[in-house]
Order: sequence, then structure tokens, then C-alpha cells
Amino acid sequence: MEELTVCVSSSCNEAAVARKRVASELVNLVNVETPIKKTSKRIDRSLLNDDIEAADVRLVAADGSQRGVVPRAEALAEARQAGLDLVLVVADATPPVCKVMDYGKHLFELKKTKAAQRKKQKQIQVKEMKFRPGTEEGDYQVKLRNLKRFLEDGDKTKISLRFRGREVVHPEIGMNLMTRIAADLDDLGSVESEPKFEGRQVIMVLAPRKNKKAPSLKPDTE
Repeated sequence: MEELTVCVSSSCNEAAVARKRVASELVNLVNVETPIKKTSKRIDRSLLNDDIEAADVRLVAADGSQRGVVPRAEALAEARQAGLDLVLVVADATPPVCKVMDYGKHLFELKKTKAAQRKKQKQIQVKEMKFRPGTEEGDYQVKLRNLKRFLEDGDKTKISLRFRGREVVHPEIGMNLMTRIAADLDDLGSVESEPKFEGRQVIMVLAPRKNKKAPSLKPDTE
């Protein structure tokens, strides 16, 4: 009985030692440093100067003139003599096309052009204004001024008029109000979507006019 107990105890100790050895090896594997690959900062940029590997290139001079096919070393020498860069502009050509230019200035001009394009590309938004069949004149004029501002800013306007209760039995009131709004905004916006019923409301959409109408001048009466 004592021999059996000693054997079991010895087996347990050996198993524990084996588990510790495996755990130690796993820790060592985790702690091994994996080399980090450094990526080039010019991934999205053109190759230039010594980064160009082609033996011969079709060279475009700084003034835009065609120099024909020349050795890369000759093209590099011309760029350095002018204090400029040799930039790969068409990599898929045979031989590749390179141009002598001020690469820093070229990038700056590209950024300016893209910024100007983004500034011109205004996103048109749809602004909504809600009316009621019984909208009072003062409230109507306030809403009308806001609609004019939306159209002057180049945004479309969605005009909705909701009926409540028994108001829906008089749809002509809503249609007349929509007609008045369209007429009051005619110099700034045109009707893109005619007034139509959607459930218990009437919807109309106005779009800003590209060429705004000149407001009509009323003759002075004395």
C-alpha cells in the first residue's frame, strides 16, 4: 500500500514538472519579438530620382520639351544640374516616362487644386418647412423668409402642409396655400415636385434657380 502511494505521488510530480516546462516554453514563444516591417512614407507618391530603377527612360524636360529615350544616369544628371527632381510619371510605358520638375512644388499645386475642387462641390441639402391650413399671416411671412434663405444658400426646400381632423375635407385650402408659396418664391426657386397628397398632408419640393429671376419692380404711384 505504501509502495502504491509513492508511485502515484511520483507520477503526479512528473506530470506537474512537464506542465511547467510546457508553460515556460509557451511564455518564451510569446515574448519573442517579431520584427516590424516599416512601410515607405511615399507609398502613394511617384517614384523619383534614385528610386527609379529603369536603365533607360523617355525624358520630358522641365520646359515640357521631349528629349527622347536617354539613360537614367543622364536624366538624373540633367535634373540635378537644374536643381530639380526626376519624377516617374508613366511607369507602365516602355521605356517608362520621366519628367524633370520641382516635385515639392508639384505636390503643393495638386493640394491647392483638390482643395479648390472640394470648395466648389457644395452638397445640396433638402430643408423642410411645415405649414398648416390655418397658418396665420405673421407666421407665414416668417416661414417664407426662412424658405428664401434656404434657396439663396443653394438648398432644396420641402414644404409640407398637414391636415388635422375635419380639415382634410377642404383640400383646396392646402392647395391654394401651396400655390401662393410657389408664387412668392418664384424668383428664387422652381417647383421640382408638384403639390401632392401623401396621407393627411400635402408635399411640394422647390429647387433653387440657377439663373435667379429679377424681382419685378412696381411703379411708384403718387
